[in-house]
Amino acid sequence: MESEQLFHRGYYRNSYNSITSASSDEELLDGAGAIMDFQTSEDDNLLDGDTAVGTHYTMTNGGSINSSTHLLDLLDEPIPGVGTYDDFHTIDWVREKCKDRERHRRINSKKKESAWEMTKSLYDAWSGWLVVTLTGLASGALAGLIDIAADWMTDLKEGICLRALWYNHEQCCWGSNETTFEERDKCPQWKTWAELIIGQAEGPGSYIMNYIMYIFWALSFAFLAVSLVKVFAPYACGSGIPEIKTILSGFIIRGYLGKWTLMIKTITLVLAVASGLSLGKEGPLVHVACCCGNIFSYLFPKYSTNEAKKREVLSAASAAGVSVAFGAPIGGVLFSLEEVSYYFPLKTLWRSFFAALVAAFVLRSINPFGNSRLVLFYVEYHTPWYLFELFPFILLGVFGGLWGAFFIRANIAWCRRRKSTKFGKYPVLEVIIVAAITAVIAFPNPYTRLNTSELIKELFTDCGPLESSSLCDYRNDMNASKMVDDIPDRPAGVGVYSAIWQLCLALIFKIIMTVFTFGIKVPSGLFIPSMAIGAIAGRIVGIAVEQLAYYHHDWFIFKEWCEVGADCITPGLYAMVGAAACLGGVTRMTVSLVVIVFELTGGLEYIVPLMAAVMTSKWVGDAFGREGIYEAHIRLNGYPFLDAKEEFTHTTLAADVMRPRRSDPPLAVLTQDNMTVDDIENMINETSYNGFPVIMSKESQRLVGFALRRDLTIAIESARKKQEGIVGSSRVCFAQHTPSLPAESPRPLKLRSILDMSPFTVTDHTPMEIVVDIFRKLGLRQCLVTHNGIVLGIITKKNILEHLEQLKHHVEPLAPPWHYNKKRYPPSYGPDGKPRPRFNNVQLSSVDEEREETEEEVRLLNSTIL
Repeated sequence: MESEQLFHRGYYRNSYNSITSASSDEELLDGAGAIMDFQTSEDDNLLDGDTAVGTHYTMTNGGSINSSTHLLDLLDEPIPGVGTYDDFHTIDWVREKCKDRERHRRINSKKKESAWEMTKSLYDAWSGWLVVTLTGLASGALAGLIDIAADWMTDLKEGICLRALWYNHEQCCWGSNETTFEERDKCPQWKTWAELIIGQAEGPGSYIMNYIMYIFWALSFAFLAVSLVKVFAPYACGSGIPEIKTILSGFIIRGYLGKWTLMIKTITLVLAVASGLSLGKEGPLVHVACCCGNIFSYLFPKYSTNEAKKREVLSAASAAGVSVAFGAPIGGVLFSLEEVSYYFPLKTLWRSFFAALVAAFVLRSINPFGNSRLVLFYVEYHTPWYLFELFPFILLGVFGGLWGAFFIRANIAWCRRRKSTKFGKYPVLEVIIVAAITAVIAFPNPYTRLNTSELIKELFTDCGPLESSSLCDYRNDMNASKMVDDIPDRPAGVGVYSAIWQLCLALIFKIIMTVFTFGIKVPSGLFIPSMAIGAIAGRIVGIAVEQLAYYHHDWFIFKEWCEVGADCITPGLYAMVGAAACLGGVTRMTVSLVVIVFELTGGLEYIVPLMAAVMTSKWVGDAFGREGIYEAHIRLNGYPFLDAKEEFTHTTLAADVMRPRRSDPPLAVLTQDNMTVDDIENMINETSYNGFPVIMSKESQRLVGFALRRDLTIAIESARKKQEGIVGSSRVCFAQHTPSLPAESPRPLKLRSILDMSPFTVTDHTPMEIVVDIFRKLGLRQCLVTHNGIVLGIITKKNILEHLEQLKHHVEPLAPPWHYNKKRYPPSYGPDGKPRPRFNNVQLSSVDEEREETEEEVRLLNSTIL
């Protein structure tokens, strides 16, 4: 039953409020060229009208900002369930932080009462370090398991080790005495499928049989992966980083970081990588690590009961995920800080570093690749780079930026088409088709047949006397007395030119297939395919520069550094720089990417080429669009995410964005002590708003607070069960003191404890630039818009996202100075001396007056422009 619910959530969900429908990819908003959906997110319809006043800030159920006002009514017991969140809702960061402060003060006040309370205090203080330690241990262990299993299953497509079935190709030949230097990968213990089935090791029949078995295993692995995802855990598909960024910003996606998702993602990630699809496991490893962090956080009440604190653990977990993905603990911390985290206090930085350290230590202890390194493609270069090489490095940065811009647009266009056509309703068929095309085209080319990580390793590796790759097939004219680490530049042989043509074909293949692979319903990372594309381009450029320097060493740019017999150019370095540039062009990472690649090479002297290429890649990519691939998928899927890196440069005001509009229905409000239980339940049933302002009375319109729909429902249901005398005609009281009632009246229901007594407010003339910053930095769900103490409307995160989307497709004229000082809302009396008409107790101007003001504004604007 649970798997069926997960399936429905993952593949057929049409809105954020549906709990049993399907994939997060199905929420779309169609807005001027973009496909997004904010139609029914949790921030939608929080308020829709104009009544209430209030300025000072205090939250409910968790702590106090103003010491004179407590968030909990101490006379009432806390109501179970109040303060929690529904699926596909946004958390209230301020309320969660207040709850944590209240909990911390309560523990500190009791710790001196007894030794037990002191022990509980110490346990609470150390629980943060314990949870990140467990997360690091689990992340490192799972990453090692995934690496070992993926390598074995990848080699299973080509053959099997008869001596030990669990050995991959390399391990099978380690102990063989029949292996030669030229054919180090061939040993009697390793049998290809052609040898086992038809008994032939060479010839056309052997090639065809191996070809058929390669396609068979690729399709089998892909089909098994997508079937497991579809049936058991639809959230296990994709990279996971866009959703993790959204979750870390405060969004709730139940089950996305659960145990089923963790188990299925671990299994299907191995299958997806082994199938040979153009994807990587590094991005999904971040999702796996965050699943571990989420599961372990439930062992500690400090984190299980507080959504904001839980996100601190998830930030540390994402750092551990990158640490084991690239063997880069410091790069993992910077990745969490730069790319995924929304709230990153200093203590989270320390714990992220510790989690990354523990995860890297565990993975190093497992040693999955047998090279005492954390990644397969760890390299070390011994030749310095020269100043003239900055030009080809920058060219690689330009290529990376162009590739990133092309990939983002092409992949988003394909994903949008998948959602809008019937093809998207058959995810299994899509995966099978992509896997079949990939396998058929990849097998003939040895560079596309390789596992992508092994391909990157071969491209990164510098040519030495022990290298037998065709990329190192140079005409060897060097003096035998030369040192191994000082092999001079040599003329390219036939093998090198053949390898270049194969790499060009592999580059085209990788570019096309990666566009169609990223986003299918299997675990699919983007780091490794992007790095492979950049490494191929970089290696080609490196060989070209190397041969140019060899044949034209007397040119002025080479004359000073590239003498005859000198080791001048390192093509592997170009591959590394190209890989960083292409990954930066797709993700728009900068600092963390440079540090990750630096930790891969272990050399400080290559930081300047990496920085030059990555920054060039980012600048070129930003010229075509500032958002990276993860932000583009967040926008495509309609997640309520406010990007902190996006600048707001428009001149709109809060009044231009707030709801309700004049054509919208009026605001639904609650009064402090004049409504019954039936009145509130009817309002809840008749409206879809997720919150209601509470006012003193219909006459005064003074704001008392704000009550959430979920809290009201839970509180009323709890009162009916636990309190005697609560009936439909019972008076609901949000005030501190219950008003006097007739003796025959039923028992009143006090709900002050669920009330937010100080909702955040801004004036109608507040620039939206400030409003957007407030939402980003405080993590608000909504704020009220007031004018002279009267609430005019509401701004929610959904409204801001819709407004930003509209502004992307509409360039507004620069407003003149009088635009900001113009009185947008009329005074209490019109020009005729009569009171203006009221709409739900908020005074509005008539249509004629509004038209006159609009015409006057147009005339003033025209005169200002002239």
